[in-house]
Amino acid sequence: MAVDPDPQVLALIRPHTGRIVRVGPPDGRGFSTDLLAVVTGEKGRFFVKAMRNRPGGRRDQLLRERAINPFVRSLSPALLWAVEDAEWIVLGFELVDCRETDFSPGSPDLPVIVDLVRRIGALELPHVARDWHETRWDWWADRGAAPLFQGDCLVHADINPANLLRGPERPWVVDWAWPTRGAAFIDPAMLVLQLIAAGHKPESAEGWASGCEGWASADPGAVDAFAVATARMMGHQAARNPDEHWLKAMADTASAWAAHRGLDPA
Repeated sequence: MAVDPDPQVLALIRPHTGRIVRVGPPDGRGFSTDLLAVVTGEKGRFFVKAMRNRPGGRRDQLLRERAINPFVRSLSPALLWAVEDAEWIVLGFELVDCRETDFSPGSPDLPVIVDLVRRIGALELPHVARDWHETRWDWWADRGAAPLFQGDCLVHADINPANLLRGPERPWVVDWAWPTRGAAFIDPAMLVLQLIAAGHKPESAEGWASGCEGWASADPGAVDAFAVATARMMGHQAARNPDEHWLKAMADTASAWAAHRGLDPA
């Protein structure tokens, strides 16, 4: 299947790709970009992300991903070029051979998944991220709990099978669309949520997360506060988007996790 991008995008990237031979889909990854494609050109093959160059959150996500890439290349494909004009901003990444990881119980990918989350937590917070304070859960937290989500760790905050990938030679972490500076337990907590969604019992999910220092050293009260805030946030998003069945599933997952911890998000 081919992808039919705006001709203006093709003209913008052609100095980096050479003559474009094919523009195809990228195995289903990416849900918040205006264009996501594998571009084959005279100069090679590239994983391309593009957004309309308009002020706001989605454009800012691409700018953050561009800024953070030099500091996460031990885990992530390299950003090879970036271009923009008045209409578009486009990132061209190294194309890697990989597949989504399997989060389900018994999966042989589970040790790799945990190690990737552990390695994210071990990354040094780069100077470009020092003012990117994590605030997404603050509104949903109990009074006085939001400071528990602060910290000096680089947080990916979108841990899921589509962003933790496994290749024949090595695993990868992709889609650094909204990295922040926050508490070290946030990414392991997101791992717990995704493991439960994939069929793990909450006890099992938390057991896997214990392989991450950020989880093992976390204040249980801070994790409780995060679980409550997550359940409220996901419940609100599911209620506002009733046709998005995956949101309902994640809201149910978050509620189940909170209940396991003896919490009532209501």
